[in-house]
Amino acid sequence: MRKQLLIPVSLTVGAMTFAPIARGEEPILLDDVIVENAARDSRAIIDTPVAATVVPREEIEQRQADTFEELIGDIPGVLIEGGPRGAAQEPNIRGFSDEQLVLRIDGGRFNFNQAHRGRFFLDPDIVQRVEVIRGGGSTVQGSGALGGVIALETRDAYDLLDEGQTIGARLRTSFETNGDGFGQTATVYGATGGVDALGFVAYRDMGEDQSDGAGVDIRASQVDIVNGLGKIGFEFGEGARAEAVLSYYQDDGITPSAGDDVATDTNIVDRDAEIFTGRLGFDYAPVNNDLIDLSVLGYFNTLEITEDRVADARADETTYDTYGIELTNRSDFDVGMPFSLVYGVELLRDEQEGSRNGADRLQFPEASITTYSAFIEGEFEVMPGFTILPGVRFDRFELRPDRFADRNESEFSPRVGISYRPIEQVQIYGNYARAFRAPSLTELYSDDVHFATPGFPLDATTTFTGVNRFVPTPGLDPETSDQFEFGFRYSDDDVFQPGDAMSFSIGGYYARVDDFIDTSVEFVDFTTAAFNPISGQLEVGGTTTNLNVDAELYGAELEARYDAGLWWASLAGSLPRGTDRDTGLSLSSLPQDRITVGLGWRPLDGVEVGGRATFASSRTSGGVTTDAYEVVDLFASYSPSEGLLNGLTLRAGVDNVFDETYNLHPNALNQPGRSFKISGAIRF
Repeated sequence: MRKQLLIPVSLTVGAMTFAPIARGEEPILLDDVIVENAARDSRAIIDTPVAATVVPREEIEQRQADTFEELIGDIPGVLIEGGPRGAAQEPNIRGFSDEQLVLRIDGGRFNFNQAHRGRFFLDPDIVQRVEVIRGGGSTVQGSGALGGVIALETRDAYDLLDEGQTIGARLRTSFETNGDGFGQTATVYGATGGVDALGFVAYRDMGEDQSDGAGVDIRASQVDIVNGLGKIGFEFGEGARAEAVLSYYQDDGITPSAGDDVATDTNIVDRDAEIFTGRLGFDYAPVNNDLIDLSVLGYFNTLEITEDRVADARADETTYDTYGIELTNRSDFDVGMPFSLVYGVELLRDEQEGSRNGADRLQFPEASITTYSAFIEGEFEVMPGFTILPGVRFDRFELRPDRFADRNESEFSPRVGISYRPIEQVQIYGNYARAFRAPSLTELYSDDVHFATPGFPLDATTTFTGVNRFVPTPGLDPETSDQFEFGFRYSDDDVFQPGDAMSFSIGGYYARVDDFIDTSVEFVDFTTAAFNPISGQLEVGGTTTNLNVDAELYGAELEARYDAGLWWASLAGSLPRGTDRDTGLSLSSLPQDRITVGLGWRPLDGVEVGGRATFASSRTSGGVTTDAYEVVDLFASYSPSEGLLNGLTLRAGVDNVFDETYNLHPNALNQPGRSFKISGAIRF
């Protein structure tokens, strides 16, 4: 057995992907990408009733991405918000963000999310594939999958070894002009006798502050990053494989305490973040046994961030630990009608704690949440070409805060999907899913000062203190949503000429969300008024409160690609909408309308040149207005497939060719301006 994914998690693929090819050769349409999909089951995308996209390894390398915004920020329905600093970047899918999305790394959940701080602690160069599922997925993912799932799969030895090779190495170096960013990675790998192993180390240094399109420095954007990863796999005869992964990530730099904000003399901190992740998985699929296809995964994440404020040496420490175990099995049956069942159980625990100058930090209070889950989902082919996929999940979560009463809650998450294949090249799909999210620990229990500004008198007897305080909301209800989705897919080759290939998908969605958790910041809140006998004044402060509102989100998404061998073209677009059902106001988390067009040319063996152009509309919501923008990126690569230079890859590119000054709604911090990039990698 070559390899089985040890990822009992929802992973699917969107538009078909194509292998880069040389001029004069026939285009190679890859087989349908088969991964652990939304049913935790190996199924081709054209049989899967959800909207999803994959970024394969070829495109990861082509993009020369240093951050995840550069890597996946133009996928339909996806926004990587938080501004240009990688330490602040967080995912947003269809207007769902933060804890409303599930992030998985090699199968294990990565749940940490603290306001203004990021969730991506992995070097893009070790990523083999990124898979994004859009839409409610609580039936198989549990709490947090209101907006969807982002799954990162790291490389292993088999991804790098050539045929007949048992050991190898890869070295890569890169440079970008905007910020004087240098990067170096080294990977060693091998496989023999049923054992495979990989070791990876990366170092990135942003030597100076980046600048935006107007030439203005993005202050405090320098950072040093170290990432190491080790992976080893064992195959126990036919059908059994175990795999262990251990990763370490560390970033160090001067940044605002709110990493998505403009840096000032009073808000910058000396930040040091350390993250360990571990994964231990086992797959067992005995030959000629349709009842057992078992995956077991245990994992942990430990995170510690220290931030020493430069202005006054205030020292903050944040810790967040996650532990989980998942067991998933698939059984195939044939009782006159073929059907399969995928079912499993999960146990998940998150613990957090914060301190300031050695004392408890109430803004990030000590608390834990434990979740017990079980799910089952079926696939029934009721007639040729027509499949129904029903499922249900039960989750029970237990909240254990340090300063508030304990709390227990339970949720059911049903789902039903349909897939209709009238002809081999076409799929028409629909999906209904009920999704939920338990409130996060910080949303429930944050207390004390949020921020402070200079105070001022409101009138002769009333003074504004300038202090804004968190208001704990331990009774906050879980978010629940009913989501409907429909779509059409087409994939075929030999469409317009022999050897070409084309894929196309379009879909729409509607999500009705009850108890959507929103944050209300009242700069001056008169409910806080209190008489100060010393000053003789009525003093008023501000408050930051989380509250439940009702919302609806809806929109449409499109992906298309055509590959003629000598050239290729792609198109991706999204139109997200969403409102507060009580007020009718647009949700502040909505991304901009966006279209991305790609075009590539392969004039010679191993040579590819191309570009991408992104067009985004203006957006006003939550009191923030973001202008429309147009950004163009260019790229070129040389990777000969034979001869003395086989194994060498040279890449060059220009991001933001026309030095556009722009930002991504709802963040007001400008993105980087023009940057020339170059990289070289060699395998031997």
